[in-house]
Amino acid sequence: MSGRARLALCAAVATLCAAGALLPLVEPIDWLIEAAALLAVVTGVGAAARRTPLAGPLVISAQLLAGVLLMTLLFTPGEAILGILPGPDAIAEFGRLVEAGVRDVGRYASPAPVTPGIRLLLVAGVLLIGLIVDALAVTYRSAAPAGLPLLALYSVAAGLSQGGAGWLRFLIAAAGYLLLLLAEGRDRLSQWGRVFGGGTAGGPERRAGFAALGGTALAPVRTGRRIGALVLGIALAVPALLPSLGGGLFGGSGSGGGPGGGGGTISAVNPLVSLQDSLNQPEDKEVLNYRTTAADTRDLYLRIVALDQFDGTTWKPSERTVTDVPDRLPEPPGLSPTVDLNRVNTSISTAEWYAQNWLPLPYPASKVDISGRWRFEPKGRTLVGDRGQNTRGLQYQVESIQVRPTSQQLAAAPAPPSGLLREYTKVPRSLPEVVRTTARQVTRGAPTTYAKAVKLQDWFALNGGFSYNTDVRAGSGAEAIARFLRQKEGFCVHFSFSMAAMARTLGIPARVAVGFTPGTKQPDGTTSVGLKDAHAWPELYFQGIGWTRFEPTPSRGSIPDYAYPDAPDTPGRDNPAPEPSRSTAPSDSPSADPSCGPDERRSGSGTACVTLPAESGTQPPGDGSSPWTLVAMAPAALLVLLLPAGPLLWRRRIRSGRLAAPDGDTAAATLAAWRELLDTAWDFGILPDESLTPRKAAERIVRLAALPPEPAAAARRVATAVEQVLYAPHPRPVSGLAPDVEQVRAGLTAGASRGLRLRAQLAPRSAARLRWAWSARWAALTLRCRTSRPVAAARRALAAVRPGPRRV
Repeated sequence: MSGRARLALCAAVATLCAAGALLPLVEPIDWLIEAAALLAVVTGVGAAARRTPLAGPLVISAQLLAGVLLMTLLFTPGEAILGILPGPDAIAEFGRLVEAGVRDVGRYASPAPVTPGIRLLLVAGVLLIGLIVDALAVTYRSAAPAGLPLLALYSVAAGLSQGGAGWLRFLIAAAGYLLLLLAEGRDRLSQWGRVFGGGTAGGPERRAGFAALGGTALAPVRTGRRIGALVLGIALAVPALLPSLGGGLFGGSGSGGGPGGGGGTISAVNPLVSLQDSLNQPEDKEVLNYRTTAADTRDLYLRIVALDQFDGTTWKPSERTVTDVPDRLPEPPGLSPTVDLNRVNTSISTAEWYAQNWLPLPYPASKVDISGRWRFEPKGRTLVGDRGQNTRGLQYQVESIQVRPTSQQLAAAPAPPSGLLREYTKVPRSLPEVVRTTARQVTRGAPTTYAKAVKLQDWFALNGGFSYNTDVRAGSGAEAIARFLRQKEGFCVHFSFSMAAMARTLGIPARVAVGFTPGTKQPDGTTSVGLKDAHAWPELYFQGIGWTRFEPTPSRGSIPDYAYPDAPDTPGRDNPAPEPSRSTAPSDSPSADPSCGPDERRSGSGTACVTLPAESGTQPPGDGSSPWTLVAMAPAALLVLLLPAGPLLWRRRIRSGRLAAPDGDTAAATLAAWRELLDTAWDFGILPDESLTPRKAAERIVRLAALPPEPAAAARRVATAVEQVLYAPHPRPVSGLAPDVEQVRAGLTAGASRGLRLRAQLAPRSAARLRWAWSARWAALTLRCRTSRPVAAARRALAAVRPGPRRV
C-alpha cells in the first residue's frame, strides 16, 4: 500500500473514531454503518482521483459530487432523477428532511430515535467531516489541522451527551487522530530515510545520515512513536484539568434562568415529531399511563403545547416568558363562573423511553405536583423542562378542570378582548385567497361565531367529503392548506391546521393544540396512552368559556357535546359512549379505539393521529435503504459517474505527465512537449499531419487557429527545439517548453468558440489515442493467444512420442 493510500485509510478511520462519540445520542446505531459505507466510497473516489492525477480542488470536487450522489441515492431516491441525480424535487425533500431533523434534535433527549431527519444530519455530518479530514490530511498532506474538524465532531457529541461523551469514547477519538498523525509521520520519515540513506543498507552514508537521530536506521520511527505517545498523554491529561461542558452545548429547553430565577424565555422551537414516522410504527408503544377520578374520560385530552403563531407556512409556539411553577396555576383566561365545571385529579406515569421537554397535562390544569426542574409558561399554560429536564420515567399528579359549556352559552359568547382578538386572528398576506373564500362559503348563513365554528368542524369531519389518510405527505409552504382543501385527503395535522387558519380568516381567535387523545382503559382501572394516540386539534376562543376544543378530524378522537348545536343537553353526557366523531366513513372491521374512550369505536384503518407541523414531509424511520444495498449500488453509481468523465480525466493525466518531464535534459522531454502541443491543437479541431516537418506543422497550427503573436512565437520555439533534437548533430538543451505549450493552449482557448472550448475540455478529440492504444493491446493479446495454441499442441505431441526410461 502506498503512503497516500495508507494516509487516506487512516483519515477515514479517524473520522469514524470521532463519530463513535455520537453513538450514545441516538439508537439504534445502524446509521453509523451507512455513514461508514458512504465514507469508504468517497475515500476511494479521492484515492482514484489523486492517482489520475488531478489538482487538489478537482479531487475535492469529485469527492463532493460522489457524496451528493450517494446521499441522494440513500435518502431521496424516489424524488431524484434516475434515482441518483438530485433534481428540484430531491433538493426540496432534502430541505424538508433537514428541517425535520433540526426539530427532532430539539424535540428529543438522548438517546433519541433515529428519525429520517436525524439520520440525514448524522450521516451528512460524518461524511462532511470525513471529506474535510481527507482533503487536509491526504490531498494537501497536512494531518495536524485535520484535528480541528475531528474535534468539532467530538465536541458536538460531548456537548449533547448527558455528562459528556465519556473517557472511553474520548480515548477512541484521540487514538484515531493519533493514528492519522503516525501515518503522516511514517510517510514523511520514509522520505527522509531515502534522503539520508544515500548508500546501501548498512553503508557508511546511511549510518552517517542517521547519526544525529540516534545512530540506527529505525531511530526516526522510534522518535515518531515517542512523539505520538507524548501527544496522546497530553490529550488525555488536558481535558481532566479543563472545566466540564456541564449540561451540554444547548443547555436547557427554554428558560433563561435557573429554577429560582423567575424569568427567562421559552424559544419557538417546534417540539413535534414526524407524523408519518409514528403512524407507520409497527408497534404502538405505551407513552404514559394514568389513573383519574374523571367519570368520563372522553374529554381528557393530554395537551403538550399550543401552537399560536401562524406565518402562512406552519404553526409554531410563540416565544414566551417562563416563570417558576406556582403552587396553584392561575385561573384560565376568559372563564365565567356561570359555566359548569368538574374538578378532576389525575396521576400520570411516563415511560422510560419517552423523553421530551414538554409535559403532557389535562387542560386546563390548576395544580401540578412534580419533582425536577420545570418552568411554567402562562399564555399556553404549559410546563417545559429546564436545563435538560425531560419527561423520561416521571410520576406526577395533576389537578385539572373539565369545562362543560352548553351550546347556548357558546352561541351567546360576547366579543373577546381586543388585544387577544388582534393576536390570535393574525394571518399572513401569503395565505392563499382560496382559504378565505372557502371559509366564507362553508359558514354562509351562520348567525354567530359559534355557529361558524361548528359548520367548519362538520364540513371537515362529516359532510365536506374529506377522508383520513396517513400516507398523504404533510407538505410545506403557503400552498399546503390550499392543496389539502383541493385534494380533501390527509390526517389530523391537515385538519387542525386548516380549520384554525380558516377560523382566523373569519375573525375567530384560534390556535392548534398538540398532545394525546385520552387513550385506552385497562382492566386494572388505569388508562394507557400509546404513541399512536398522539393528536393535533384546533382550539377556538370564546369569551366566558376560554379556549375550547373542536374535533375536525374524521374518525379520530371525540366531538365534544357542546359542538352539537341542535342538542345542547345531549343525553350522552351521562353516557360515556357516544359516537366519537359522527363520521360516515365506512369501516371494514371496527376495532376498539384506544383514543376515543372505553366503549367507542374507530374506523377500520386502526391508526391514530400524532403531532407534526404542516411543513414536515419526512419518511418513516425504517423506510431508508439498507447499508448493504448501498454498498452494492455504489460501484454502479460510480461507474455511471466516471464513464462520461473518462476522456477528460485521461487527457488531464496525459498532459500532466508530458509537461512534468525535466525541461531540456532529455530528448524525450522535448518530444513529449511537442506531442502535447499537437494533441492540444487536435482537441481544438486541427488534425495532426505526420507528413509535415515540425516547423511547417507549427506554422499550420498558427495559421488555422489565427494565434496571436505571443502564442505563435511559443509554438515556433517548441518546433525549433524538436528540430534540434531530431536533426542537430549535437542538440542544445532548451528550457521552458512546458510554459510555451501552456501559452499555445491559452491562445487556442481564447480564439475558439464556446462550444469548441467545451468540446476540447469535456470530449477531447485526442482521446482517440486511448482507443487506439486499447485496440493495439487487444490485437496483441489476440495474436499471442493464437500463436500460443500451435506451440502448446506441438509440445503435447512431442511429449507423447518421447521414449520412456529403458528397462534393464
